[in-house]
Amino acid sequence: MMEALLEDETAAGASAGTEEEEPKASDEAVRFMSSVEPAELLQCVFPDSLVTVSEGGRHLGKFTVMVEFARRVQQPCVLLHAQSQGAIDDSPCGTTVTAYLTTDLEVLEEDYHEYVKLEGHSLDKRYHMVQRDGQMVIDKVTTVGEETKKESVSYPMSVLRGLVTEGSNLLLMRLIALRKKMPEHMTFISFDQGLHIIHTTFSELGLKQLEVGGESVEVFGVERIVHSVEDSPTTWQCYFLADGHLASRVQVGSPVTMRLLQLPSQLEKGFEKIPLVWEEDMQMHSQFVDRKEELKADHASYLRRHPEIRALISDFLQFLLLKKPEDTFQFAREYFLPFASRRPPEQSPENTL
Repeated sequence: MMEALLEDETAAGASAGTEEEEPKASDEAVRFMSSVEPAELLQCVFPDSLVTVSEGGRHLGKFTVMVEFARRVQQPCVLLHAQSQGAIDDSPCGTTVTAYLTTDLEVLEEDYHEYVKLEGHSLDKRYHMVQRDGQMVIDKVTTVGEETKKESVSYPMSVLRGLVTEGSNLLLMRLIALRKKMPEHMTFISFDQGLHIIHTTFSELGLKQLEVGGESVEVFGVERIVHSVEDSPTTWQCYFLADGHLASRVQVGSPVTMRLLQLPSQLEKGFEKIPLVWEEDMQMHSQFVDRKEELKADHASYLRRHPEIRALISDFLQFLLLKKPEDTFQFAREYFLPFASRRPPEQSPENTL
């Protein structure tokens, strides 16, 4: 499989118009996504934190998921950030997903990064997908050792009804777990490693007892099977607490399991204040960068719509430096006082927020 990745740089530039009919999501899956209520999403806004352990109980890493409300280009949305860090045979590896989703789980934009650092032979995969002009545009870069392969594909949004990605599937399963039931024939569509549209199915595993933090608790299971055009299907099984927190996550056939060590209620009781160094926290730093870019774009847009602001500030500064007053506050008050006469009567200071 590694050899297949060692190809010359390509720009597939493929558009989804093929003669064969693309896979489609089932009606039940599409209806489920459109049935999501804002009140349900409110229950999903919380973080998850699990540890990754081997069959022998050795701690190999951690897995975290954060969900919160956000805005993207002035559009309300849900921001999901998930991160997995660990080691395979003592080789560092990890995955990071950041997704912006509409309230009915439609993907607006998503970044995905996966890496395995092997001695002398590392693997790094990144893809970015974004809605643009009625298309879902996906750019993928795969680096194996010193060789890099680039791909770019696009699909019309009209063929992507019921799309579930690496990011949105985590929120979808939370919603299913909170409902504690799901319709039959829950078949969605997704993308495989080759960026082909494929089916991904969700089914109910029912209730079982699981030990978390020394307590036996009831958990609800959801199974996800991801099909592929080129490889065999992969199956994930996840179990959730009654409040939607993820308790266990495993890929069938893998010796590694992600587990919740303590119940949320236990964590609250034994909470220990930890110094916050947000610059070193990838999740918080990502949120800071996203918010910073969002504000910069918003401010730039406002200044473009009101070019008189730059002229007004420039004139004031020039006059200020020319006069060099001792009391700059009084000077500013007298300078801007004539502009107050332009205020409409209903906008008087006493009734202005």
